[in-house]
Amino acid sequence: MNGHRALFALAACLVAVGLARDAWDGWVERTQLPPTLTETSAEMRDRNGTVMRVFGVEDGRIRLAVPQGGVDPTLTNMLIAYEDKRFRTHNGVDLRAMGRAVGQALWSGRVVSGGSTLTMQAARLLENSGTGSVRGKIRQMRVAWALERRLSKDDILHLYLQHAPYGGRIEGVRSASFVWFGKEPGRLSPAEAALLVALPQAPEARRPDRHPKAARAARDRVLARIGLDTVTAPVPHAMRPLPRLAPHLADTRRVDDPLAARFDTTLDADLQAQIEALVRTHAAAQPEGVSVAVMVADHQNGEIIARVGAPHYTDAAGALGFVDMTWAKRSPGSTLKPVIYALAFDRGLAHPETIFTDQPTRFGRYAPQNFDGYFRGDVTAREALTLSLNIPPVALTDALGPERLMATLRRFGAKPVLPGAAPGLAVALGGVGLSLEDMMMIYAGLAQLGNELTLTDVPMDISPGGQIIVPRAAWHVGDILRGIAPPADARAGLAYKTGTSYGHRDAWALGYDGQHVIGVWMGRPDGTPVPGAFGGDHAAPILFEAFGRLKPTYAPPPPPPPDTLIMTTADLPPNLRRFGARSGDQAAPRLVFPPDGAVLGQAETYLKVEGGTLPLTVLLNGSPVATGLRDRLVEIGQLGPGFARIAVVDAAGKSAHAEVEARP
Repeated sequence: MNGHRALFALAACLVAVGLARDAWDGWVERTQLPPTLTETSAEMRDRNGTVMRVFGVEDGRIRLAVPQGGVDPTLTNMLIAYEDKRFRTHNGVDLRAMGRAVGQALWSGRVVSGGSTLTMQAARLLENSGTGSVRGKIRQMRVAWALERRLSKDDILHLYLQHAPYGGRIEGVRSASFVWFGKEPGRLSPAEAALLVALPQAPEARRPDRHPKAARAARDRVLARIGLDTVTAPVPHAMRPLPRLAPHLADTRRVDDPLAARFDTTLDADLQAQIEALVRTHAAAQPEGVSVAVMVADHQNGEIIARVGAPHYTDAAGALGFVDMTWAKRSPGSTLKPVIYALAFDRGLAHPETIFTDQPTRFGRYAPQNFDGYFRGDVTAREALTLSLNIPPVALTDALGPERLMATLRRFGAKPVLPGAAPGLAVALGGVGLSLEDMMMIYAGLAQLGNELTLTDVPMDISPGGQIIVPRAAWHVGDILRGIAPPADARAGLAYKTGTSYGHRDAWALGYDGQHVIGVWMGRPDGTPVPGAFGGDHAAPILFEAFGRLKPTYAPPPPPPPDTLIMTTADLPPNLRRFGARSGDQAAPRLVFPPDGAVLGQAETYLKVEGGTLPLTVLLNGSPVATGLRDRLVEIGQLGPGFARIAVVDAAGKSAHAEVEARP
């Protein structure tokens, strides 16, 4: 008899002759059990519960939590039938099986069958103990008896399925199902279940990727033992990579809450995978070091459904792939122009058919140029935005005030970063730092007809935000953006705008339909130029392809609000037909009363205006209430109750504004 058989026999004899019953009971009751609640791999899931990212536990092992009822009964029934037929009836140690194992070993001179029950195997896995000594075997038996007294049979089976080894760093049946079959263990074929039953007995010697013959033979023995025909299907030839979608977001969530076991998101795993593949394809065609970031959101509920921070989660090709470029502050180029026009439409400074003069113009020491160096002369606001001209939006920003533009960006939820202490006119053309997430919130707000909208990748109820820009102004902007020609072979009808920052450091494209908004950024994370990179040529195709992966057709835009003025230039009020040229000789109008922020009663309201070129136009909440005025004391009737926006526009297109509140 060799040493192993002797130890095994001795353990069986100790159990057989044992201690007295009362002493045995006390001995079992005093057992100190190992922890049964062990750390499992944290995981991030999408909106449907699909696993997107798995984090390792100690020593880098992967031990996915096995939910109760989450394993195909085919596997559990097969496991019991093959490993421990009397599992449901014994008290943790099957003396009959152990006696048979000892007898077979003595008769044949080798171990023919094991005597360990599933409960004993669970005990061994919990303590990570071996079976090569008398003391080790007795300890397993003692823990098994104690487990049976304190846990149900299903709980013990669950412990085994949670801790069983399946090769390499893989522990637990759920982890194994992912790496060997690429799916949850809720639905398994008999062949798949048989392989998962066989692997834990010799996880390295039977690893399908290294020892396929041994794995297949072990699988077939399990099938034969329970009376099923063997199958011709091959065993898996390689471990499948565990899901690693949205790695930047997963790491952020993990850092924010390192003790969480599960991170739920609003992302869609299928769409995320498609957008990641799209980003990798386009980045591969760019010069070395170029990165791409894309976000997709539903602007109806504020949920982010795809978020890609870089093409690869490595620093390969010098692209700094570990940097999440959805958060990085970059120059937005021309993508802020729609906000400027929306503000101008809101404040009564302009209408889509208002004529601007696109010509060389100096604003103090600032003399902006068009991107191509050409000037177009007289153009409508619609044409100026469509062509992305620079003089008209700078002139509007001068009239509005850069501070108002910055305040509007913040109200949309953006967090702009300025290069200096105070904003200047350069912000109109991208002289401010904004992230892709900032721009997504701004464009989502425009898509929602000027309402504030918080975007989130964490499941939560989003409360409606306040009105930032009047609906008709936002609608006008969307109507103009839908008229911009798409890239070649792309579907028309998407409201979108591109942008290119100074020095070709950033290429942008943002667009929306009636339900979704998508943003694209391309550039080098270190801020060095990408010669020849333009938003229209490089970012826009990604935008339209992303929409193509999202859905086959665009959701229809909202109808124009009831107070929308859709008319030609000739039909506009005289002061809106042409935006006035800047003049240092004539001061802009000043609203003496009421001052900005005033609280008024609901009696007749009078306006007192100083300066400006007559005639004057008064707008209330963006709608003209008086035109052609040559008196600087104006009665506009009762206000409110509530907040109101008053604007006075002179013949030169200059304006004064006040926001007031009327109370009973």
